[in-house]
Amino acid sequence: MHGLFAAAEEVVSRFFRDRVDDPGHGTIEIHGERYVLVRAAALSVEFFDLVRSLYGEDRRAEADEFARTILFDLAHAMGRTDARNFHKQMNLTDPIARLSTGPVHFAHASWAFVEILPESRPAPDDSYCLVYDHPYSFESDAWVRNTRHSEVPVCIMNAGYSSGWCEESFGPTLVAAEILCRAKSDETCRFITAPPERIAARIAAYVAENPHVGPRAAHFRIPDFFVRKREEEDLKKRQDNSNASYGRRRNSRHYGASPAASPTTSTTSSAWCWARQHSRSASSTATTRYSRISSRLCAPAKGQRH
Repeated sequence: MHGLFAAAEEVVSRFFRDRVDDPGHGTIEIHGERYVLVRAAALSVEFFDLVRSLYGEDRRAEADEFARTILFDLAHAMGRTDARNFHKQMNLTDPIARLSTGPVHFAHASWAFVEILPESRPAPDDSYCLVYDHPYSFESDAWVRNTRHSEVPVCIMNAGYSSGWCEESFGPTLVAAEILCRAKSDETCRFITAPPERIAARIAAYVAENPHVGPRAAHFRIPDFFVRKREEEDLKKRQDNSNASYGRRRNSRHYGASPAASPTTSTTSSAWCWARQHSRSASSTATTRYSRISSRLCAPAKGQRH
């Protein structure tokens, strides 16, 4: 294992050594790719404060859920695309070699130091399980530096990015949950990554095997990124079934037949109608929410003219 990570360190260090800072053009390039520097607190504690101020104190729980969702989805997508780009540029094809570069890349990019724990069992199927610590996560560090305490884990982007990188490296759909966090006074930030349908069972098994962790792991959150994805897939399936059913009925009328609608057809049509109405309602709610936030962010300060 040591030799594997030593090789990964050599590959990742070579990648990050190829860096060109050009303030005259406002660019930072690493290995031919444009990079940006972002202040850590702006993507963590200060982002939560901003969203809470937009929602209002009486909707704090809703504001936090909104912030968590945005940060996880963004980070998960970034983890996948960064891994895909890195693997391609460095010509990495072996899943273990791909995975091993993740923690080193994480450290060089200043997300966190990564320590993979012995309970980990990475595999290219639904038995995948990775248990790991991020002792210096940029998110929890931002909360600690601002002397802020949280009752729940705050390293949402660390969870999203690491699970995205692992997913791209090994293949199966993965999600990560943080069970310990320095922002809530734990000694480290600990994560478990597994397929979405198995993540709850993996966490329960880990807590059962490590009972001293149990009381402190009570407030973890499993991101709902994949729940929304499955809902979209279910909606598409209902629409496809409804379209197929409509085509059969139309063909029957075209050829003179007029059979009574079957219970299956009726049920499918009803489900599709409900799904369309539900989708429109959800879309309208989301649009209103984003519009409200955008208008507040873009509104000029009092006394300021456009």
